[in-house]
Amino acid sequence: MNLKVVLEPSADGGYTAIVPALPGCISEGNTREEALANVREAILLYLEPVEDDSTLDENAEVVEVAV
Repeated sequence: MNLKVVLEPSADGGYTAIVPALPGCISEGNTREEALANVREAILLYLEPVEDDSTLDENAEVVEVAV
């Protein structure tokens, strides 16, 4: 999966990394490389399923949608 990340220089130095496709998925780093590594970890955590996600109604249907 490829996601666009916006890197912004921080006023205090370093960088802020924002993932527009994942609301609230933001990270920071002292260098560009560190910010990208940190936001990669944030993306993985953001997309990681949680136990509550597996509790579905017995009539629920899971389907795939291509975009």
